[in-house]
Amino acid sequence: MALTPLNEALEQLLATVPPPPAAELVPISRCLNRVLAEDVFASMDVPAFDNSAMDGYAVRIEDLPGELPISQRIPAGTPAAPLEPGTAARIFTGAQIPLGANAVIMQEDALVSGDNIQILGCLSRGAHIRPKGGDIPAGSRVMTSGRILLPQDLGLVASLGIAALPVRKRLKVTVMTTGDELVSPGSVRADWQIFNSNATQIAAQLSLLGVEPMVIDALPDDPRLIGDALEQAAAQSDCIVTSGGVSVGEEDHVRHQIEARGSLKLWKLAIKPGKPLAFGEVRGCPVFGLPGNPVSSWATFGLAVKPWLLKAQGATVPSMRRVGVIAGFEVPRAGTREEFLRVVLDDGRPATAFKTGDQSSGVLTSTAIADALAIIPAGVTVAEGDCLDAILVSEFLSAYAAG
Repeated sequence: MALTPLNEALEQLLATVPPPPAAELVPISRCLNRVLAEDVFASMDVPAFDNSAMDGYAVRIEDLPGELPISQRIPAGTPAAPLEPGTAARIFTGAQIPLGANAVIMQEDALVSGDNIQILGCLSRGAHIRPKGGDIPAGSRVMTSGRILLPQDLGLVASLGIAALPVRKRLKVTVMTTGDELVSPGSVRADWQIFNSNATQIAAQLSLLGVEPMVIDALPDDPRLIGDALEQAAAQSDCIVTSGGVSVGEEDHVRHQIEARGSLKLWKLAIKPGKPLAFGEVRGCPVFGLPGNPVSSWATFGLAVKPWLLKAQGATVPSMRRVGVIAGFEVPRAGTREEFLRVVLDDGRPATAFKTGDQSSGVLTSTAIADALAIIPAGVTVAEGDCLDAILVSEFLSAYAAG
């Protein structure tokens, strides 16, 4: 099977996405990272009333300049009486502007003498007043369906008095790792064994997307056990993500079991790291087979699995935003696959990218210290100082990038 370029693979993958799950009404305290199922409209103005942006004095500009008696004191959270003409009201940030006042002078710009203030100069009408509906007019749309909800989104809807939101039900995704060499962190490790890092990092990436990960114990390299586990997971999951067993070795059984128990739709991407990615279905349940090398597993999840899962949740699938960087390294020999190099960035404008060190797909520390993935197209060499595109790691992992 020929290698598939990433862009073509994404088109094929996204074309297989089923309709999103049904919506459910959830308290906003539990909506973080959930996908909004309906547009949200404001039922009220925000702010709900004219209020002061400063600690100071509410006045009528018609009474300025000059000395004014202080007629009332208005802390935030108390009602304001109408302002008597020719007077000033002591007012605090967030407090209601009294009827008749049309400006607020900062306390630093007023000279207080007993019960009077001396104001020098004139203010413009509306100075330091936050007008009713100035942030959100009643009836306006404040959020669109398909948005993955951030903390600031939840604060925004709370400011509208909304206590619950319609969100998509969470997808259940089984995480399955394979390999005789794997043991769980915290277990006793034999000399020939390694700790299973992929199960943890895949489950964590799923959680970032608002998905419910269901992690099963690592499976040995036994084709029957792997096939049975795939069928069992298919019966209780919306999707399966596996790690290991999709390459061409004699002990790589996952890909063969996907074909034997279902069908294989995609295998081998023209990228580095991460070539042996597989995608298919078992008993109608979509299955992503990621490579076993930890960097390859991490990279292919972000590049291929994340967009699929976002669309499957009814979320807006963001473009993978690219930023321009300067190469602080060279690639003297052109490769046959699109390559994603782990790099750190300096503070330049544009930033210069330096390799994290060894770019082997087994060096997981490179993902932990990387700021970005520098993209080297297939067939291209790189000299120091060349301009390159890069994907910031913060956006690579995030469901919110450039949407």
